[in-house]
Amino acid sequence: MGIVVPTLFALLAALSNALATVLQRRAALTVPQSKGFRPGLILDLLRRPVWLAGIATVVAAGVWQAVALATGPLSLVQPLFVLELPLALLLASLLQRRRPSGPLMLQLLAVVTGLGLALWSASPEGNRTHVAIDRWLPVLAACAGAVAVLTLAGLKCSPGRLRAAFLGTATAICFALTAGLMKTAVHILSDDGIEAFLTSWQTYAFAATGVCAMLLLEHAMQGGPLVASQPALTLGDATVSLLLGVLVYEERVRGGWWLLPLAGGVALIVVGVFALARSEAESL
Repeated sequence: MGIVVPTLFALLAALSNALATVLQRRAALTVPQSKGFRPGLILDLLRRPVWLAGIATVVAAGVWQAVALATGPLSLVQPLFVLELPLALLLASLLQRRRPSGPLMLQLLAVVTGLGLALWSASPEGNRTHVAIDRWLPVLAACAGAVAVLTLAGLKCSPGRLRAAFLGTATAICFALTAGLMKTAVHILSDDGIEAFLTSWQTYAFAATGVCAMLLLEHAMQGGPLVASQPALTLGDATVSLLLGVLVYEERVRGGWWLLPLAGGVALIVVGVFALARSEAESL
């Protein structure tokens, strides 16, 4: 299957998540604002049809993501989710019946070009299916600590860009960790069946981190403008996922002189993402 199948399904997942971002952002702005961490926020959102539609697209994205992770390396699949931000802004323009602006299309082109160059240069390889728990424990501890610190820092800030950025970064770590755990869980399901899937710790771990990610995402969206939370989420998810792929799943990326075009691709992605973040007229 090579890289075609995981790439295709990762792109479908990114598109679904982009649509979910647009719908959930609209829903998050229709409920009472919260100054602290409020689990009851989800109950308020459940009464919003647009939020439920967003959740349906999230479920679809989860299915596409599971297929992508089952057939390709984590360090290939998750970086493709960088496309969520430009796709979300493009979809927002289309849903609002506004013609996408020239700058938006140029910024989208910069992100796509940079992503293609970075992935071509890195050429991620390896599709390890199982990881021992002793390899996971320090990673889980480090991620949990980082999420706790970022969440507390975000909630201490007044609503605005800084709060949204802190919570967006915490959300990114949770999403990356969810994908890493899901990868093993999906392989357990395909190799050993539903009973093994339902009795493996990875299944419940990825479900728990996924719930945390969704709750943090809603608070990040409500905590400040999308142009602050989404870049942190987009770049953070790709970076942490790449680290998980290399450090946990022992996936391989090219080194040597390939690091030069890789750096160029990453630079294009960062410039494109932050340019999109500054485009208030194109924000959600």
